[in-house]
Amino acid sequence: MTTALKLTNLSKVFEVGKRMFGPAKALVRAVQPTSLSVEHGETLGIVGESGCGKSTFARMLVGLLPASTGEIEIDGEPLDNADPALFGKRIQYVFQDPISSLNPRKTIRQIMEGPLKHLHGMAHAARTERIREIFAAVNLREEFLDRYPHEFSGGQAQRIGIARALAADARILILDEPVSALDVSVQAQVLNLLADLKEKLGLTYLFISHDLAVVEAVSDRVAVLYFGSVVEIGPADQVFAHPKHPYTKLLAESAPVVGRALTAPEGRETELPDPLNPPNGCAFKARCAFASKECGLEPPRLEQQSDGVWTACYHPLSGSK
Repeated sequence: MTTALKLTNLSKVFEVGKRMFGPAKALVRAVQPTSLSVEHGETLGIVGESGCGKSTFARMLVGLLPASTGEIEIDGEPLDNADPALFGKRIQYVFQDPISSLNPRKTIRQIMEGPLKHLHGMAHAARTERIREIFAAVNLREEFLDRYPHEFSGGQAQRIGIARALAADARILILDEPVSALDVSVQAQVLNLLADLKEKLGLTYLFISHDLAVVEAVSDRVAVLYFGSVVEIGPADQVFAHPKHPYTKLLAESAPVVGRALTAPEGRETELPDPLNPPNGCAFKARCAFASKECGLEPPRLEQQSDGVWTACYHPLSGSK
């Protein structure tokens, strides 16, 4: 396989307490410098608890947020952050809340025509035919085109959101919690649709979620984020079955399982560190049962383990839950 998406030292810093005149009171590094690649036809799952930087990371990839440092390449070509049209033709975003992501004042036809007109300059007849093809691909009836977003269920609205992303003809989709707002039965329908579209159209996905079961089911590889950094990345089955980073193990053990009582970690910190006062060394050390003096000196670097999984940890686990 060839590389579809490559990130080099991509990071995001926010200014806090910005005043009209003078410097900001503080800087918050939401995403640490991150380098990774995604192959054509691959689904890379990105997991982590709320506040770890998943959505900030996703929004940088599609140009909704400018990166503070780093470079994004698609098919070996760097993307210029100042050219939203170039972003739109190559990579698209599917939002978490399907209904609120659609303009309530426009019909579905007008929403669908947007990327076809502004990104591809299609004439009316060509737009009509293209919309018909896309709606057939996502199993929606053409009569829906003249309705408004509020007339649809969550599952239907998410199919429309996927159709809008496909209208741009992008081959990379950023799926940001695409099924978390849907009923469980509808989640399965949308996930099956995404799998079918990926196979038929040769799509590449970045699937962002806090639901480990969903991510494990749909992903080829998984990247685990903690406090804005990738702490573990590798094949999905290996990462979840035999986590190497203590945080990955914590996530796996915290996920609800039918028939198992819910438990919470005891004796250690359970919250993310304060972003205004980040800790020295490993950001996870206050929550880690294996933390040592070494962990407080320098942040650990991602290093490849014997089974091919990459882990940023001074004391990686042996590979069993």
